[in-house]
Amino acid sequence: MFSLSSTVQPQVTVPLSHLINAFHSPKNASVSVNKASVSQNQHRDVAPEHEAPSSEPALNLRDLGLSELKIGQIDQLVENLLPGFCKGKNISSHWHTSHVSAQSFFENKYGYLDIFSTLRSSCLYRHHSRALQSICSDLQYWPVFTQSRGFKTLKSRTRRLQSTSERLAETQNIAPSFVKGFLLRDRGSDVESLDKLMKTKNIPEAHQDAFKTGFAEGFLKAQALTQKTNDSLRRTRLILFVLLLFGIYGLLKNPFLSVRFRTTTGLDSAVDPVQMKNVTFEHVKGVEEAKQELQEVVEFLKNPQKFTVLGGKLPKGILLVGPPGTGKTLLARAVAGEADVPFYYASGSEFDEMFVGVGASRIRNLFREAKANAPCVIFIDELDSVGGKRIESPMHPYSRQTINQLLAEMDGFKPNEGVIIIGATNFPEALDNALIRPGRFDMQVTVPRPDVKGRTEILKWYLNKIKFDQSVDPEIIARGTVGFSGAELENLVNQAALKAAVDGKEMVTMKELEFSKDKILMGPERRSVEIDNKNKTITAYHESGHAIIAYYTKDAMPINKATIMPRGPTLGHVSLLPENDRWNETRAQLLAQMDVSMGGRVAEELIFGTDHITTGASSDFDNATKIAKRMVTKFGMSEKLGVMTYNDTGKLSPETQSAIEQEIRILLRDSYERAKHILKTHAKEHKNLAEALLTYETLDAKEIQIVLEGKKLEVR
Repeated sequence: MFSLSSTVQPQVTVPLSHLINAFHSPKNASVSVNKASVSQNQHRDVAPEHEAPSSEPALNLRDLGLSELKIGQIDQLVENLLPGFCKGKNISSHWHTSHVSAQSFFENKYGYLDIFSTLRSSCLYRHHSRALQSICSDLQYWPVFTQSRGFKTLKSRTRRLQSTSERLAETQNIAPSFVKGFLLRDRGSDVESLDKLMKTKNIPEAHQDAFKTGFAEGFLKAQALTQKTNDSLRRTRLILFVLLLFGIYGLLKNPFLSVRFRTTTGLDSAVDPVQMKNVTFEHVKGVEEAKQELQEVVEFLKNPQKFTVLGGKLPKGILLVGPPGTGKTLLARAVAGEADVPFYYASGSEFDEMFVGVGASRIRNLFREAKANAPCVIFIDELDSVGGKRIESPMHPYSRQTINQLLAEMDGFKPNEGVIIIGATNFPEALDNALIRPGRFDMQVTVPRPDVKGRTEILKWYLNKIKFDQSVDPEIIARGTVGFSGAELENLVNQAALKAAVDGKEMVTMKELEFSKDKILMGPERRSVEIDNKNKTITAYHESGHAIIAYYTKDAMPINKATIMPRGPTLGHVSLLPENDRWNETRAQLLAQMDVSMGGRVAEELIFGTDHITTGASSDFDNATKIAKRMVTKFGMSEKLGVMTYNDTGKLSPETQSAIEQEIRILLRDSYERAKHILKTHAKEHKNLAEALLTYETLDAKEIQIVLEGKKLEVR
C-alpha cells in the first residue's frame, strides 16, 4: 500500500496495483499502445508466460485526482515513489531486496539487471509527453512489487540425459574400494535364463537334465542356508537387544561411576538392621557359661535404668573368643533376639577395600546408623581382619585408617551411648592392643568346644529336626565325638540323614550316625579295594589284639566297636569311647593307652611269628612314643629324671638327652611286655574275636562282649 500525501490533496491510500493500472491508462490510446508494445517487446524474454489480464478494477488519473499534474510534478511523484531511480543510481536503501525465488531462473540468477537497465533507459525519454505512462507500464513487471514462489529450475539437456551408470563410472575413478562396493551393492547383474546359461557353457543334451537337477538342488540349499543365516542374525539381534536392555537397567539401578567408583554399595549407603526375634538363648546349646555372661548385656538393653541409677556403665564392647564353629555368631544373634533390639551385622572383610578411605567411611556409616537406632547391637565377625595390629607397611601405607576410625567410634571424644559392639575372632592374639583395652572391648568371653553334656544337647537339638528312631542314644555319639564343635555335630547329623535317604530308610538309626561319625573321623569306606585273604586275616588278628588289650586292661577306655573295613588310610580300626570327658589323665590311664597301642604288633608276632610282622603298627608306635615322651619330659612321671620339664631337648646336654631316651625306651618296653602277657593269657578269646571279624567285618561293643564270653552271635 502507498500513501499519496506529499503533493496531492486530499490524502488518498490505494493499493500499488491500482496505482500502476491508473498510470497505465493513457489519455491517448495510440501512445499507450506503443508504450505497451515497446514494454512487452523488452520483457518478452523475461517472463512472457506470466502475462495475465488483471482482475483489479480499472482506475485512471482522474479517479485518483491526478489529471491536472504537469510533467515536473509527475517526475517529482516518481522520485518520491522510487527515490534515486531516474538518476542512474542503485536502488535506495529504503527498499529491501527480496530473497524469495522469482518467477524465472534468469531473474533469480542475474538479480533483475536487465529490468533495471530497461527502466533506466525509459527515463531518458522525458521529452515525451507520456513518459510517466511508459514508466508505469514497465513497473508492473518489476519483481519487487510482484513476488511469487514455485518455479522449478530445469537441468540442462546434457546433465539431464546423463545416466546413472555414467555417473558411477566417473565415481569409480576417484572413490575408494569400499565406497565402490557400497555404491554398487544394489546393482544386480543381468538375469540370465537357465537355457541360455547351458548354451553358453556348451553342456551336452545328455547332461542337461542332470545340470538342471543339480542347479535346483544347489538353489534350494543356498536358499536354506540363507534362511538359516537370516534366522541366526535375527536371534543374535534379539539377544543383543535383550542384553542391551539388561545393561541399561543395571546402569539405572546401579551406575558404574559412583562416588567411589564401586559397582556394589556394601556399607556405603543405608545400613539396614536385622530383627532377630526368632533367635534366643534357647537356640544356643553347649556354652552355658558364655550365655550367663551375656545375660547382663540383655538386661541392660531391656532395662538400662536399672544400671544407670547406681551410676554404673555396661561395657561398650564384648569380644567372643573361641575356635571355629562353637557358636559365636549364634550367641550375638541371641543377644539381639532376647533384647528385641536392631541387630547390625558386618564382616571384618567388608571394611577392607583397595580404595583409600573406603573402609573408614563404612565404619562411620555403620555407627551413624546404629546411633540413630540406639539401643542396638553391632556384631563384627572376623574382627581380626579389620582390627589387626598396626604395623608400618610400605605396601599398605593407608591400612591404619580403618582401625583408627573403629577406635575413635568405640571410645572417642563423642559418647557412644546405647550401642553395644560384639566382636568375634578365632585369633585374639592378632588384635591391636588399643582395641582390646578397657573402654572398648572391656569383656572377653571364651566360647570353648562343648563337653560331653553340651555335645549331647546339641545332638538332641539337631536330631529333633529330622526323623530318627527312638532307639538312638545321643550320649553314645557324644562320647565318641570328643573335640567336635557345634557345627561339626550338625554336619554329623546331616550326613546320617543323607545316608538313611540313600539306603531307602524311613528314619535315621544308630547305624547311620556311627557311619557318619567314622566317615568324618577316618574318611569314607573303601569297599572297592580288593584285599586278599592273607591280609584280611592279618588285619583281623591285629585289630583283635587292640580290642583284647582294651577289654582286659583296667584303666583303658571302653570299646565302642572294631572293624576290618578299609576306611581312609587304614585297613581297620578299633574305636574306644571314654565314659566322660577327661580333663586330667592319670599315669595308669596313660600306660593303658600305650598298652592298647602295642596290642596290634604283639598279636602279629604271637600269631604269625617275628619274621611275618607288618608295617601296620607304625601309627600305633608313634602314638605310644608320644605318650611316653610327654610322661618323661612334661608330666614328671619318670623316677630317674624326677619332676622336671624338658621343653627344648635340643639345648640339653648329651647326658640328659641320653637319660630321657633311656626312660622312654623303658616305658615302651614295659608296655610291650604287658600287652604280650595279656594276649598269651587270652589266646582263645583272641582267636574267636578275629574269626568273628573275618565273618562280620564290623562288631559293636555288645557283640564284642558276646564273643569274648564264648557265646555265638546271631546271624545278621
